Amino acid sequence: MCGGLSRATGIDVTLVRVAFVLLALGSGVGILAYALAWLVLPLDGESTNILSRSFDDKRGLRLVIAIVPVVIVVQLVTASLHVGFAGTLGWPLLAAVGAFILIRRNASETERAWINEELLPILHTGRHRRRWTTIARVGLGLVLAAGGLYILIFVHSKRGDLWPVIGALVVIAALVVVFGPWWLSLLRDLLAERQARAMAEERAEMAAHVHDSVLQTLALIQRSAQDPQNVIRLARAQERELRSWLFEGRSPGTIGDEASTLAEGVAVIQSGVEAKAGIKVQTVVVGDCGLDDRLRGLLDAAREATVNAAKWSGATEVSLYAETEGDKVTVYVRDRGCGFDPDAVSSDRQGIAQSIRARMARLGGSSAIRSAPGRGTEVELSISRAPASA
Repeated sequence: MCGGLSRATGIDVTLVRVAFVLLALGSGVGILAYALAWLVLPLDGESTNILSRSFDDKRGLRLVIAIVPVVIVVQLVTASLHVGFAGTLGWPLLAAVGAFILIRRNASETERAWINEELLPILHTGRHRRRWTTIARVGLGLVLAAGGLYILIFVHSKRGDLWPVIGALVVIAALVVVFGPWWLSLLRDLLAERQARAMAEERAEMAAHVHDSVLQTLALIQRSAQDPQNVIRLARAQERELRSWLFEGRSPGTIGDEASTLAEGVAVIQSGVEAKAGIKVQTVVVGDCGLDDRLRGLLDAAREATVNAAKWSGATEVSLYAETEGDKVTVYVRDRGCGFDPDAVSSDRQGIAQSIRARMARLGGSSAIRSAPGRGTEVELSISRAPASA
C-alpha cells in the first residue's frame, strides 16, 4: 500500500512508511489512513477497489454499522470523564477495525492470498516468539495495574470524583491483558467439550433409532426369507418409516403423535410388534398419564425390549406391563422363552446397550435386565415423571 502511494505521489516509499508509523503512534489516525487507502486504491492490474465491491456485501456493511454505536459510546464516556486523549485514540482504531472487516471480506483473490500467506502467519508466532509475546503482555499488564492502583490511591484524592472509576477500569484492563488469552483458551475448551458431548449424544441417539428400525427389520426379513409376502410387507413398512424420517423429521422406531397418553403408547407398541414380528403381545396398563419427551423415550426403550423378546426368546407370547404411581412410571417386559446370560452378550450387539440402557441413562431413568438360560427374561424400565434434577 505504501508502495502504491509512493508511485502515485512520487514521494519516496520510506518517507511514506515513516509518516504512517508516526501517525499510528501519535493518535491512531495512521492505522485508519492505511486502512482507508487500502479500501480506496485498487490493486495493480485491477480496475475496481475493495470499497466499490463492499457495497454488495450486506453482511459486512451491517458489521461496520454495528461499530458506529460503539464509537459514539466511547466518545461520550471519554468526554464525560474528561479524558479526551482516550477518545482521540479510540475512534480511529474502531473505524480502522470496520475498514479491515470490509478488506478481509471483499479483498480480491490476490490480496486474500497475501493476507493468508504473509500477514496472518505473522500473528501466529512460533514458540520462541510466543514466549516473548507473553512476556510483553505480562509487562504491559503490570504497567497498567500499577497505573490503575496509583490513580486509585493517590490521584482521586486530588482530582474529580470520576478518577476512581478510571483507575478501576485501568486495573480491569490490566487483568484482561494478562489473563484474557487464558480465559479465551478455557472458553474454547469448554465450548469444544460441549460440542463433542452433544455430537456423541446425537450419534448415540441416531444409532439407537437406526437399530430400532432398520436393523430390526433386516433381522425380521432374514427370519422370513421363506415367506416372500411377509418380506415385501416388512420392506414396505420400513420404507415408509425411513421416508418419514428423511422428509418429515419423525425418527423411526419412536412413539410419535399417534399416542398422547401412556396407555395409547403401549397400544401402539402392541400393534406394531404384533404386525411386524407375528407374535402376541399381552398388555396391562395400571394408571395413565400424558406423554412428554422423557416418557416417549421410556416407551421407545420398552418397544425395543418387546421386539427383542419377540425375535430371540422363542416364546409365543410377550407380556408388557406399565404402571403409573405418583411421580414414577415403570414398565416391565416379560417372556417365558429361552432366556440368556446378559453378561455373555457380545460387545458388537448394541440393542440392549444403546437402545435400552444408554437411552434410559440419557433420560435420567433406570433399567434392569434379569434373565438366565431356560428361565425367560424380564426387563424393568423406570423413570420419574418430573424432569430429573441436574
